[in-house]
Amino acid sequence: MKNTQTYEEVYKVYYPKVMGYMHSKISSSYDAEDLASTVFIKVYEKFETFDQSKASISTWIYTVTRNTVIDYFRVRKVHEEIGEEDIVEDDTYQGILDAESLEELADALEKLPERERDIIILHYYSGMQLKEIAPKLNMSYSNCKLVHNKALMRLRQYMTFD
Repeated sequence: MKNTQTYEEVYKVYYPKVMGYMHSKISSSYDAEDLASTVFIKVYEKFETFDQSKASISTWIYTVTRNTVIDYFRVRKVHEEIGEEDIVEDDTYQGILDAESLEELADALEKLPERERDIIILHYYSGMQLKEIAPKLNMSYSNCKLVHNKALMRLRQYMTFD
């Protein structure tokens, strides 16, 4: 069964929801707006092939949105330039800086449950404090700390450090 809604109807209904999701995950309003536009470009490009019998339109758009955010953080972190002040002379941390380790980290992040991954991304990539993250994710501060620690333990399990 093909989609019975028009692209314009879908855009009007889901754009505010996508923007809300983006603002909850991305600290920069400009980046959030760019990513929401990217989501709807992807939706527009595949709209004619969307089949409602396989998934609801909201599920499909949520999946596109979530994957766009994951890609944003992966690409942003991997391609972020390291300034001279960030370079560590000690060889202990060299493994963290190479592209292979960053790719391994991205793979490990994908293995985390969504809530744990969100906390790690918001804390380490967006620079938010756990006290700021907790209300964004509708959790208590103490629970946020526990989930954060659990996520770090899982990341250590998923990654091998030489």
